[in-house]
Amino acid sequence: MGLAKEHELHNRRRGRNLGVGLALVGLVALFFGLTVVKVKVLDPQIAAREASQ
Repeated sequence: MGLAKEHELHNRRRGRNLGVGLALVGLVALFFGLTVVKVKVLDPQIAAREASQ
């Protein structure tokens, strides 16, 4: 026999957890994007060397 009705506290926690989860996903995406940009900025010297070969 399951619980028939969720408490209001569960709904608030679910909303808070969703917000924290989205914030973490956003930070991961930001760090990944910054890493990709940093690698691409460092890459032109390597890319130029490979293109000339």
